[in-house]
Amino acid sequence: MATKVLVPLLGEGVEEVTVTKWLKQEGDSVTELEALLEVNTDKVDTEIPAPASGTVLKILAQEGLPAKVGEVLAYIGQPGEALPGTPSTGTKPDEPGPGRPADGPPSASPPATGATANAIHAPGRNIGFISPVVAKLASEHGIDLKSVPGTGLNGRITKDDVLRFLQSGEGAAPSGTPATRAQPTPLAGDQLQKHTLIRRQIAEHMVLSQKTSPHVLTVMEADMTRVLEHRGAHKEPFAAQGVNLTMTAYFMMAIAAGLRANPMANSSWTEEGILVHSAVNLGMATSLGSEGLIVPVIKNADRMDLMQMARSVNDLAARARAKKLHPDDVKGGTFTLTNHGISGSLFALPIINQPQCGILGTGALQKRVVAINDAIAIRPMVYLSFVFDHRILDGASADAFLAAVKTALQEWAN
Repeated sequence: MATKVLVPLLGEGVEEVTVTKWLKQEGDSVTELEALLEVNTDKVDTEIPAPASGTVLKILAQEGLPAKVGEVLAYIGQPGEALPGTPSTGTKPDEPGPGRPADGPPSASPPATGATANAIHAPGRNIGFISPVVAKLASEHGIDLKSVPGTGLNGRITKDDVLRFLQSGEGAAPSGTPATRAQPTPLAGDQLQKHTLIRRQIAEHMVLSQKTSPHVLTVMEADMTRVLEHRGAHKEPFAAQGVNLTMTAYFMMAIAAGLRANPMANSSWTEEGILVHSAVNLGMATSLGSEGLIVPVIKNADRMDLMQMARSVNDLAARARAKKLHPDDVKGGTFTLTNHGISGSLFALPIINQPQCGILGTGALQKRVVAINDAIAIRPMVYLSFVFDHRILDGASADAFLAAVKTALQEWAN
């Protein structure tokens, strides 16, 4: 009997992956645990090993398309070995399809219950559970969900299904906007660089964030004299323990202090109320060069000392650039730091990493002339750009959080 290659469970809440690259083709030999293909989830690439040794008899999942957890990707066996019945799209071999009993006609999926559930029924099709995010997207874009193919568990329509439907050009445009987007006319010498999967995911997330949250920017500047003095005194002792003491570690510590003092900044908007998170899980935007960026998350950052924070920053940044992150490394963030100052930017208006309340941008560290006690002085200064969801925070509460971050940096003492 040929061995099935299944989509494994790659992390909590991961329901589907996107097949990015087959490392073996039909007819190729493979040994057990040898890398067989690469999949992507939340911008993290993961290799799927072969579950058995043999020959790749049949590949069912195409590159660039989604596959659900538990779905059959391929078969491995001996040349000429018979395969089970070829599955239809989205259906595992030898198993009933979504909403279909083993020995009977299609049955309606049971509607979801609870305050956030939204079961939509239509003639000829029971769409079943629709999450608030999906319902909101459909409403904003005037989409008839009966026309959207569902790839989630039991055929459920996911956010990605709606976004793909919109990208296909079949979805209706939002009320009051043109039905088609203006497209540039290629000129002589122009080159079309095809979108990568990560670039598409970034674009979708950024557009969704702008449509979801009213973004407001507030900016303060901090005197980094004490931080730089501390770093100068501790950089070598940290290095002796294999840790690079970067400025990012200080910013993360200051953000954690600010969130502890202002819990509403560590929250998310829901239709039922504001969800204040008990854990402080800090994401740090990490550049992947031309491929885009990714946001690995440091869990329980408020419980760390500077050594632990610096070590975590080093580890996640190195694994992000080496494409060694796990899916769980980019999940669960409650707030995000983006250090745009690395490239010389002074301040910016970064886009909120949904569904978080806000994102803090740190600019380039520069010596500037400032007035201290009515005297002119030169100090190392940095602009702190805080973009927040105005549904959750008002100006005063946002400034209270940012002031706490500024104070933590300016009065650094440990």
